[in-house]
Amino acid sequence: MDRLSSTPVLPGRSGDVTQLGMVWEQVKAPVIVPLLRLAVFLCLAMSVMLFVEKVYMATVILAVKLLRKRPETRYKWEPMEDDMERGTAAYPMVLVQIPMFNEKEVYQLSIGAACGLSWPSDRLIIQVLDDSTDPAIKEMVQIECRRWASKGVNIRYEIRDNRVGYKAGALKIGMKHGYVKDCDYVAIFDADFQPDPDFLCRTIPFLIHNPQIGLVQGRWRFVNADECLMTRMQEMSLDYHFAIEQEVGSSTYAFFGFNGTAGVWRIAAINEAGGWKDRTTVEDMDLAVRASLKGWKFIFLNDLGVKSELPSTFKAFRHQQHRWSCGPANLFRKMVVEISKNKKVSLWTKVYVIYSFFFIRKIVGHIVTFIFYCLVIPATVFVPEVEIPMWGLVYLPSVITMLNSVGTPRSLHLLVFWVLFENVMSLHRTKATLSGLLDLGRVNEWVVTEKLGDIMKTKMPNKAAKKPRVRIGERLHKMELFTGAYLFFCACYDLKYGKNHYFLYLFLQSITFFIVGFDYVGTYIPQS
Repeated sequence: MDRLSSTPVLPGRSGDVTQLGMVWEQVKAPVIVPLLRLAVFLCLAMSVMLFVEKVYMATVILAVKLLRKRPETRYKWEPMEDDMERGTAAYPMVLVQIPMFNEKEVYQLSIGAACGLSWPSDRLIIQVLDDSTDPAIKEMVQIECRRWASKGVNIRYEIRDNRVGYKAGALKIGMKHGYVKDCDYVAIFDADFQPDPDFLCRTIPFLIHNPQIGLVQGRWRFVNADECLMTRMQEMSLDYHFAIEQEVGSSTYAFFGFNGTAGVWRIAAINEAGGWKDRTTVEDMDLAVRASLKGWKFIFLNDLGVKSELPSTFKAFRHQQHRWSCGPANLFRKMVVEISKNKKVSLWTKVYVIYSFFFIRKIVGHIVTFIFYCLVIPATVFVPEVEIPMWGLVYLPSVITMLNSVGTPRSLHLLVFWVLFENVMSLHRTKATLSGLLDLGRVNEWVVTEKLGDIMKTKMPNKAAKKPRVRIGERLHKMELFTGAYLFFCACYDLKYGKNHYFLYLFLQSITFFIVGFDYVGTYIPQS
């Protein structure tokens, strides 16, 4: 930028450009350079914190693997066996809740899987909580429930007059029905989740034999991970979350965030924690934090996979990521004081929850990715006085990226694509995180993640379908395009004047932003 005044220009505008260059030189030294150096320092500090957290989790996982600290060895677990004298009464009463909202494509999958669980029929209640607003879909769900009821399954179809509290409200109302009073445990599955028949037989024994355990969480497995490149990217991120983050929380402090589905709760733990609350868009994490503050412990079973579906359209994925980023930040804002003042849990547990679980993973991880790699580093090409050390620019990010990849070894060859795509998504995550921290904008917006089920199989014609007419404005994502243009301009400037070869990264990142900005990512849904 210090070369602006000497850049060849048209004669009629040379004066304006020269004046602009003089203003830039006058502002750069006293204002821009100090501010940019401060931004670099803060970003490097956050990068170090993130690096330490990743190394810590990797160390814990390595120790767990080497010492073979499986949940079955740390807690008492015995298989469920029939009692000749008591019969099925030896099995506790279990409630299975399936909340859904206009789930036309997947409702049969979850209901069928829940009804196929291996558990005495007289000790199991399936509760379908249908908040659908489409009368036709409601009728289809009700017919499916009747079909299973005719086969002897104890299934209840429950609706309500409003959607107050969204999913949290539906689960809360579902727990108030009279027949739930006889149940000891509740398993929760979203509409696209398909548990294996032995799910309850593998989870309930932990709750029976360990009275301090309040939650047993299974791991998500994805039936459509190979549908498109975007779903592969999601698989990489979520596999790390489950295989590393959830496992670390379970193995060290017996605490982690409930994933909202594919888990079994002790109903007494839910009640003691105050039940479901709808004050944020992460009602599952809210309940988990409150239950842990009451002294309840959680178990994560990494080898207990539950089939589910990843959002394969960019619109659905973006809405999901907004909810998953905004909700934790908003919950942190509302609970940090309560957590710090709690006297039932140890000091180290409180430090873990506040610093590691919330601050580093839910806030710093999102903010530093966008601010550092998409704003600060590109800005330094205009201010050569501000230098970024190689350890912060290359070494730390490389180690962090490699540690993130251990959850999905089969996708190592996609690591570069994953980094570029995650940087794009960090734009939305940062925006959502700041909204949650400041309690602004769409902080409590709840958009149900669209599931496609078998729609791609049933709607894909044998012949190539004609591309639908879509308005250009509907396909353009302005924030991504603006960021892509900024990165492209920085790359061009660095290519001509720079010495650090930042343009190699900046061009790739700008292209990725443009691809997403023009909506050439994810799955296209054929129109009927």
